[in-house]
Amino acid sequence: MQIAKEPLGKKGARITSHVALPGRFLVYMPTIDHIGVSRKIASAENRSRLRRLVGEARGSYPGGFIVRTAAGEATDDEIRADIDFLGKTWLEIKQKHDDRKAPAILHRDLNLVERILRDYVSDDFTAIWIDNEEEFAKVTEFVSRFQPKLVSRVKLYAKEQPIFEEFGIQHELDKALRAKVWLKSGGYIVINHTEALVAIDVNTGKFVGKGSTRLEDTIVKTNLEAVKEIVRQIRLRDLGGIIVVDFIDMEERRNRERVLSALQQALDQDKAPSKALSFNEFGLVCITRKRTKQALERVLCQPCPSCTGSGMVKSIPTLCYEIQNEARKMAAATPDNPNLTLRVHPEIAKALKTRESMLIDELEQNAHKHIIIQSDATLHWEQYDIY
Repeated sequence: MQIAKEPLGKKGARITSHVALPGRFLVYMPTIDHIGVSRKIASAENRSRLRRLVGEARGSYPGGFIVRTAAGEATDDEIRADIDFLGKTWLEIKQKHDDRKAPAILHRDLNLVERILRDYVSDDFTAIWIDNEEEFAKVTEFVSRFQPKLVSRVKLYAKEQPIFEEFGIQHELDKALRAKVWLKSGGYIVINHTEALVAIDVNTGKFVGKGSTRLEDTIVKTNLEAVKEIVRQIRLRDLGGIIVVDFIDMEERRNRERVLSALQQALDQDKAPSKALSFNEFGLVCITRKRTKQALERVLCQPCPSCTGSGMVKSIPTLCYEIQNEARKMAAATPDNPNLTLRVHPEIAKALKTRESMLIDELEQNAHKHIIIQSDATLHWEQYDIY
């Protein structure tokens, strides 16, 4: 069995009996006799060459291969080397299977750093900075095996300032955890997660255009700017599943098509498979994006201890009325006790003594008891004790 998809939210891991071993240029599927080529390799001639090459080079290895997008610019020797590496890895797994008793791990994929280097690093990267000497040595050795021409770009970071601050990564992480993201023009987008989907709203904010600029042109400019930031945030936050975008309403059809085209072009640069549907009758655009890992917010954050993840707590008036009702019940259950003590959060205690004091006066008159209000900062906002 192999874990095909990590646990996501309340969904458990997806497990399959069809093993898939990813390499730099290919994915090896020893249980499925099929040769496929990534759709992102546009050239029909190149696709045909890769399919023929893999078919000839796989030799006696069982199963089939999927040619990854990265193979589009790979040489024949690099493809053959990847086939040989993956084939031998499968034979080693089978050997371990024969030698070990279940349950046992027969093969573990590369660690996080190695997976990033294998799947994302390309000639476009000018440098790979590592701030740890031990990891630097490991990365250099790994890159020399998988992408030897990029070894010179692996560099050791030795400055005193933390590497995340030096390259502005910490600032981007903080921004990627906020709901509101500002655009350079003064507009902004708001990103909200729900159990079913991700909702993204676009607003003009402080941007009102210049001089005699038409409102429609101001709106289009904001929407086009938002497109770039939306796709960037989708990638940074690793958002997946159904994503609904509420752009600012545009009257002219050609402007809607212009924004949709810009969105599709931006999504094409994303490695995760995605699809954008046209504006619906409510002016919304729906994007579906393959979700393979937890979103950044789920990885770096945990539910708020105050609202338990709902984003809301009961208001002060609501809690005061609730406490009054519960106190009435308690007063009726303890007729011999002349006092009734309310132990509440400090903010609730303050309200009960000031703006909501009429509730306490009413309670004392109806229950014929003296009400004592105790403030306790250790209590949760919505928690209270009555005795």
